[in-house]
Amino acid sequence: MAIRKIALIFPGQGAQAVGMGQELAASFPVAADLFRQADEILGWPLSKICWEGPEEELTKTSVCQPALYVHGLAALAVVREKLGDFPVAGGAGLSLGEFTAHAAAGTFDFVTGLRLVAQRGQFMQEACEATEGGMAALIGAEENVVRDLAAATDLDVANLNSPGQIVISGETGRIALAVGLAKDYGIRKAVELKVAGAFHSRLMQPAYERLGVVLEQTPLHEPRFPVVCNVEAKPVHAAGDIRRSLAEQVTGSVRWADSMTCLLDELGCATFLELGPGTTLAGILGRIRKGTSVHSLGAPADLDRLVL
Repeated sequence: MAIRKIALIFPGQGAQAVGMGQELAASFPVAADLFRQADEILGWPLSKICWEGPEEELTKTSVCQPALYVHGLAALAVVREKLGDFPVAGGAGLSLGEFTAHAAAGTFDFVTGLRLVAQRGQFMQEACEATEGGMAALIGAEENVVRDLAAATDLDVANLNSPGQIVISGETGRIALAVGLAKDYGIRKAVELKVAGAFHSRLMQPAYERLGVVLEQTPLHEPRFPVVCNVEAKPVHAAGDIRRSLAEQVTGSVRWADSMTCLLDELGCATFLELGPGTTLAGILGRIRKGTSVHSLGAPADLDRLVL
């Protein structure tokens, strides 16, 4: 019997929750060790903030990005411990999660990736603090309609998450204007999001430039399995392409729906493992391709039920 091809997917900012990773670390030394290493490398108590909060501290861009990175790789380490070195046909991560996917694929090691992600989070937080930006989710709209609205209000298309779910990003006043005009464009629902700033928009340009410099100085290896990048929704292999794609996604659109379609149709993935807190990516995948086999693995109880 043929083995179903497995894809690894990793969540991005917004998936964090107080308590994330605590049960994993308590139950599995391999997970506890990654959190311990992270505390030492960062020089501040990431694990304590993940497990105890407060929520407003964990929600900070500079904190939640390394938190999600460590939690995703801790969950993967436990899955590997339980199931062995199973083959992976492809991987992807939503925004920050793309870095976690590359660490899982061996593009860079855990420590290198953690330092990258910590700097990315700091750069993006500082860009948020220097601007007044926001984001809005548009439900029940075609991409071309959303692009027309974005052009009319001078905003950027941030996330193409699934059919009928697109996020726009930019200056706060323009976001409010777009939400007010949405019905005029035939968009069923428009909701301003509670976010720290205008991610995946031109307001993140300073973070893009600073991260690009850091990436140029970071040694990279060819991924052990294909990692589908956010900006082009296709696998990237060469070091130069990986550096470019990881930098460009800070200001560019996250083409998540197309990325999942690439994993499903071009790479033939049939089983998806969501590694991190929550079930957000599983829900989105269900809207992209109903009936897709996806397991959300963020706690020991999730792993107990896992059968591949």
